[in-house]
Amino acid sequence: MLQIEIETVWRFRKENSPQTAVVMLGILNEIRKTGKITSAATDAQLSYRHVWNLIEQWSDFFGVPLVETQRGKGSKLTPFGEKLVWAGERMQARLGLQLENLAQELVTEIKPFLEQRPQVIRVHASHGFAVSKLREFLDRAGGVGVDLRYVSNQNSLVSLAQGACDLSGVHLPHGELRAQGIKACREWLDPREDRAINFVTREMGLMVKRGNPLKITSLKDLVASKARFVNRDHDSGTRLLFDQLLALHKIPASRINGAQHMEFTHAAVAAYVASGMADASFGVEAAARQFGLDFIRLLTEDYFFVCKRAFLETEPMERVLDIIKSSEFHKAVGALPGYVASNTGAVSGVKDFLEKMHSNR
Repeated sequence: MLQIEIETVWRFRKENSPQTAVVMLGILNEIRKTGKITSAATDAQLSYRHVWNLIEQWSDFFGVPLVETQRGKGSKLTPFGEKLVWAGERMQARLGLQLENLAQELVTEIKPFLEQRPQVIRVHASHGFAVSKLREFLDRAGGVGVDLRYVSNQNSLVSLAQGACDLSGVHLPHGELRAQGIKACREWLDPREDRAINFVTREMGLMVKRGNPLKITSLKDLVASKARFVNRDHDSGTRLLFDQLLALHKIPASRINGAQHMEFTHAAVAAYVASGMADASFGVEAAARQFGLDFIRLLTEDYFFVCKRAFLETEPMERVLDIIKSSEFHKAVGALPGYVASNTGAVSGVKDFLEKMHSNR
């Protein structure tokens, strides 16, 4: 299947000057992680001399050094170089999923004009690292195209009910908030035609700076410490869950310092905290670990898929089930911090599934 990748380019221009500089943030990020220009050159598939020349050109353009080298101690980014890299991390985390959705829309528009038209499974799902991993496996296997759009819990079920997708990805929390989530799901589910497929469990909680300098261990500590918080967008299932947790603990959102500041993905809020622009956020453990943050677990969620009964017998869905039941996929999920492949691939009617979910609070 045709794939389109949309990438961002950081092009800097000085006022009243035709000169521009395209900064390859991947090179700087590799130096930040390894302390070696040679490693950055290898990663970028460029010569050491070329990479060093690029670094000098960027430093000359800005009038500020980006990299410092010390004999016998390797290389490190200057504070300005660090700031550029973290800005890039936030940009990628913020825009990555939106660009993926846009790229998929373009593929859908172009596909009817192409001779080769492989079967495509349309997936509308709440964002999650395990969903991204499933897409990797499907792309690698070939033969079935994936039209993946990241949407909120409710929107994914609306899409399924309206025939706009084949597979809907949904998550439900364990504990006291379980009943609210099940009630919201029932509104859009057809017990006669819809089927639920077990996928994974994932850990949700607070992301804080490494070492947890504010000693945050609970939602109440966010208020007591006056921690700068960065929130998820209003339409996300994670934002809804966070608001429900605040209500459960009788904490007004207005008492959370920065609750009005929003980012659109788990990775984006994690990058925001890691870059020092906030002290805490709420999301999946995998995002926290990706950016070197500490994580305070608050609850566990079940992530599952829903599809129509007839779609279970199609080749694309059979391919999905084969993959998520495989030991290779289970191993890949196990490598994601906070994720567990739990009875993955088991299919049941949504009525029985939700009743079981309610009893397993």
